[in-house]
Amino acid sequence: MASYVTLGYGDIALAAILLCVNAALSAVMQLGLGKRIVISAVRMVVQLTTVGLVLKALFVVQSPWLTVLVIAVMIGFAGYEAYARQDQHFTGLWSWGLGVLSMAVAALLVTALALGTAIRPDPWYHPQYAIPLLGMVLGNTLTGVSLGLERLLASTTQKRSAIEARLLTGAPMQTALKGCVREAMRAGMIPTINAMAATGVVALPGMMTGQILAGVEPVDAVKYQLLIMFLIAGGTGIGLTAAVLGGARLLSDDRHRLRLDRLTLRRGG
Repeated sequence: MASYVTLGYGDIALAAILLCVNAALSAVMQLGLGKRIVISAVRMVVQLTTVGLVLKALFVVQSPWLTVLVIAVMIGFAGYEAYARQDQHFTGLWSWGLGVLSMAVAALLVTALALGTAIRPDPWYHPQYAIPLLGMVLGNTLTGVSLGLERLLASTTQKRSAIEARLLTGAPMQTALKGCVREAMRAGMIPTINAMAATGVVALPGMMTGQILAGVEPVDAVKYQLLIMFLIAGGTGIGLTAAVLGGARLLSDDRHRLRLDRLTLRRGG
């Protein structure tokens, strides 16, 4: 007999009725979010179902090449999401590449650390461990990177006159952009800091709750959740730093000029 409660499709459909409540509230209050709620819900169902089927196959095959392929696809989509969340973005390849590189470095380093030390699966690339760990780190790093880049580009654009005035007085670009970089770093890290501060007493995280519902001892579930939160915080910090410093570099050139001509507004922005 399973030590956890098995859910049926009817149970999921019953919970989904709550989205109808959200859509109704949107219509009553004229928020204009009804269509977006439905589209997001359908997208979530399709994506999660697809991921579930893919993971089920990967767990059986345990191929390192297939695992690497799935990881590459996840990182690529994360880079696109980071780009899509920006009102302004860099022109050319860097519009997408900056997010991909920063998140890839952060997520891969942190996931490799967890697999090589705390988890130690056999084989080390076992998709049952590698892909969920990478997904949790990547998802949270995406939030930090997108917020950091959004704040960096918006702040630099707003403070253009002040930045150029500092450059005219002989200040190097690193000094002229220091305030914008600091502001962007703070914006990107605040969600992670708030999540850590609220975890436990205010909120029980999804992973810990899922493990407890699956029959894992609460103390063991707490240990796993602490590990994940530390990995998320580390990955967010590394990815955010790489993205913001990389973005600051792209906003200047070798002659210490501010290059806002490398930015463009996203369509519809």
